[in-house]
Amino acid sequence: MEELVQAGLNAVESLGADYGEVRVEHRTDENVGIKNREVDGLSRRESRGIGIRVLHSGSWGFAATADTTREGIAQAARSAFAIARATATVQRQRVELAPEPAHHATFVTPCKRDPLAVSLEEKLDLLFSCAERILAVPSVAMAKGAIASWRVEKVLGNTTGSLVHQELTSCGAGIEAYAAGAGEFQGRSYPCSFGGDYASAGYEFIEGLNLLDHATRIGEEAVSLLTAPICPTGVFDIILEGSQLALQVHESVGHPTELDRVLGTELSYAGGSFLALDKKGAFRYGSDIVNLVADATVPGGLGTFGYDDEGVPAQRVDLVKNGMFVGYLSSRDTVHAVGGRRSGGAARASSWARIPLVRMTNINLLPREGTLEDLVRDTKQGILFETNKSWSIDDRRVNFQFGTEIAWEIENGRRTRVLKNPLYTGITPQFWGSCAAIAGPGEWHMWGVPNCGKGEPSQTMQVGHGVAPAKFAQVQVRGAG
Repeated sequence: MEELVQAGLNAVESLGADYGEVRVEHRTDENVGIKNREVDGLSRRESRGIGIRVLHSGSWGFAATADTTREGIAQAARSAFAIARATATVQRQRVELAPEPAHHATFVTPCKRDPLAVSLEEKLDLLFSCAERILAVPSVAMAKGAIASWRVEKVLGNTTGSLVHQELTSCGAGIEAYAAGAGEFQGRSYPCSFGGDYASAGYEFIEGLNLLDHATRIGEEAVSLLTAPICPTGVFDIILEGSQLALQVHESVGHPTELDRVLGTELSYAGGSFLALDKKGAFRYGSDIVNLVADATVPGGLGTFGYDDEGVPAQRVDLVKNGMFVGYLSSRDTVHAVGGRRSGGAARASSWARIPLVRMTNINLLPREGTLEDLVRDTKQGILFETNKSWSIDDRRVNFQFGTEIAWEIENGRRTRVLKNPLYTGITPQFWGSCAAIAGPGEWHMWGVPNCGKGEPSQTMQVGHGVAPAKFAQVQVRGAG
């Protein structure tokens, strides 16, 4: 792979480009899914190619190819250079790159057991065992389960001398139970919805999820929802468990802090951001206890890496500090807009065939103290929301509505009855301003989101969110009929 990078750099330099990056990637993906007692999906794919980005006359050009012969690489370089020259004739503002020294480094994800080497028989046995326990619960109509594994091997080189090797291995799993009766259909998931939980780790992470131990429980909870009362409408103190809070962070903190959205250069997938440039350092995002960081160095996060796809080292960047908005997710060509001297290391591409965009790394809410049960005990009247079911947020990332699979009514510090079809709504800064308590490090967990969409053509990226359950005061709640 290093030889292919060097061939690309030679081609870029021969064209006289002002700057160039060459990225070679080899990706392997495996997905295993079951429904009831049958295999529902089984795939294994490999992709390998080279992406070349050049900067010339203040404009970017990008081209990619799966043809890694010397001529194929040279043609991709010529295409990227031609695009840069053409763009320069219409571009209103020249691209400015923040300086970055050359790096020679290797980064490998810790992995005790290679998930791509674990047999299909072992994976299917685990999923089918979970399905049997779920289906043994009366009134359960369907059981589902999935395991996904992938590895990305890549080498990045640029014309200023960087050469970075990385090998990123990730995997995850989840199970689902669906109950039917009384004219409706209800579902429960573990460890979270939309495929489960994921991490940059080996198969030991999936083993640690203990899926089998939770199969019966989610089946029983799905059945209980059939006859549960609908969540009441009103203003309540609410508690969000970890996986739901992770999505809240993703949608109302991660995306609006992406600097390319703020600048209007990336408006696909629910648009821009309310965080105009004058808000940095002068805007209250949340209560005093809210501290949010973008941290690509946390072990195990799906947004963890050694270097981004511009060759900038992984780092931790403050986004919200003691409730005040203080920083953005940035790249080498956006950070100048906020007076930054160095990129925040958040430029990533989903494959060799895509150009780097500003992407979330691991967007984390820092923990405080106590446990989830402490939050419950300190609540006189409220609702505990668990496991996302639906979400909606406007194209400025201000007004939102989230629904969860299940909720519990809280009265005088105790969980009482189960509630179905719960929804809560809010306005981003008001909602975070109502954050009254955050559980401690013992409850903090790094949740993996493998399907964050952005860009056109579309890029699906893996990101992480470290959170502990949190309490929010006086939030609008209602139940879906």
